[in-house]
Amino acid sequence: MKKLFVILSFIGLGLLFVPEVSAQSLFEEDTTVKDGLYDENETGVKAPMPLPYVREADVMWKKTIWREIDFRQKMNQGFYFPTTSHKNLKNLYTILKEALQDPTSGVIAYKDESITGELIKPTTWSEIKTQITGTTRVERTDDYGNVISVDYVESEMNSAEVKRCQIKEEWYFDKQRSELLVKIIAICPIRMVEKDGTQVPQRLFWIPYDENLRKVLIDAPFFNRSNSANRLSYDDVFMRRVFDSYIIREDNIFDRSINEYAKGAAALHESERVKQSIIDFEQNLWEY
Repeated sequence: MKKLFVILSFIGLGLLFVPEVSAQSLFEEDTTVKDGLYDENETGVKAPMPLPYVREADVMWKKTIWREIDFRQKMNQGFYFPTTSHKNLKNLYTILKEALQDPTSGVIAYKDESITGELIKPTTWSEIKTQITGTTRVERTDDYGNVISVDYVESEMNSAEVKRCQIKEEWYFDKQRSELLVKIIAICPIRMVEKDGTQVPQRLFWIPYDENLRKVLIDAPFFNRSNSANRLSYDDVFMRRVFDSYIIREDNIFDRSINEYAKGAAALHESERVKQSIIDFEQNLWEY
């Protein structure tokens, strides 16, 4: 009985020192300033989806394809906008540029080999910068319009000038999985430069689509015009092939692109022919 009395006494004393919790305090709002409903990707760093392991002995057929993605297409506008980065949204060229400038990213660029299309010669950001930096002539005049001095100002290329990109990919049939699969090998941003009054494409550099680049792209959000809550990453867009493109080249004995032997509508028909030949190869493997 005495033990019970002592226990109840301690409980009573403990209740006297419990801080008072009002009903209002339970519903107090968070006063932390947030530019939105919540902090995006608050759970941590994303990891790229693992790719299937491919053995040479399992690949019974493969074809190398080069595609071009035009950012002017409605489906591809997420690669181009925003031209000025805000929040955590950046366009594709800005993401690639920052990755090359960061020595810890492990992302490496290669010079464009227009004939063979191979990744042979690595290049550095300093070499790329000389390629995309231009000089602007600025004149200073007096009140009467007379030129008193001339300055030459160096300016780096704006990301708005990159309006296309190319991807190099390999389609292959894995006989162990009995599947026709595709793997992106590298991507290349394309700058549009004015020459003789017309816009001419200029390939800047190629970046292998390896694990280093995928780690960068998986953390870069891609604007989803249908639902901002279901935000995709650039890696999701490439891996799920959420883009519109057309074939500009296939591996061939002449090492040439489609526009070297076909123009206009003929080039579009040739692009569709190459696309259909891949589909037909898979269909012809089965009997119905």
